[in-house]
Amino acid sequence: MDRLSVIGTVLALVALVGGAVLKGAGLAGLWSPAAFIIVIVGTLAAILLQTSLGTFMRAMKMLAWVYKPPAHDHAAVIAQIVEWSTIARKQGLLGLESQVAAQTDPFLGKGLQMVVDGVEPESIRQMLEIELHGQSSRDLAAAKVYEGMGIYAPTLGIVGAVLGLMAVMKNLADPSKLGHGIAAAFTATIYGIGSANLALLPIGNKLKTLINARTLEREMIVEGLIAIAQGENPRNIEARLNGYVH
Repeated sequence: MDRLSVIGTVLALVALVGGAVLKGAGLAGLWSPAAFIIVIVGTLAAILLQTSLGTFMRAMKMLAWVYKPPAHDHAAVIAQIVEWSTIARKQGLLGLESQVAAQTDPFLGKGLQMVVDGVEPESIRQMLEIELHGQSSRDLAAAKVYEGMGIYAPTLGIVGAVLGLMAVMKNLADPSKLGHGIAAAFTATIYGIGSANLALLPIGNKLKTLINARTLEREMIVEGLIAIAQGENPRNIEARLNGYVH
């Protein structure tokens, strides 16, 4: 569990709700069905027009990463690769064959299988980098779904405010309705700016950070597997891979 994400979410709610209460607007002032439809539903409609179904579904699945990110134990990965290099130097590349089935990471398992099969190091690099680039591109496209919503939401908040003020202008003859109408109009602006800056844009940036961390780890794996295929000294491999960590 990512504690910072949990704390950030709680503080965002405290800032919004607490600010509304302290300013005298009250909790009721934050609720407006019309603003919800214009801003939230409108933002969803805009992003669906922009995004393919596969990318959108990927973005929804990746939302869980904000609170439970993929594990990245660089030290453990380096130790595993160094151990494999030691086995390869003592028993040959075929000595790693029993390790392939034990891998839970398909990327790592695929790379190790190519090493065992005696594939040329440059061919290993080329195939793994193609897969790495494709996966990173798909993940970044999914993260940009939240960035896109963070761009559309404030604009739709302004649209909601303008529509609300238009309704107020129609009731100028009835002063009793003016205050409520103006408050409802500005609620849409709160929905737009608040959802963008307290949720959507931070989520997008957090996902991009996690994607970059996983890409770095896989680049390290590629270098380690190629070094094993080339028969490099385990100590040299460890020193090279530690550069990715530090």
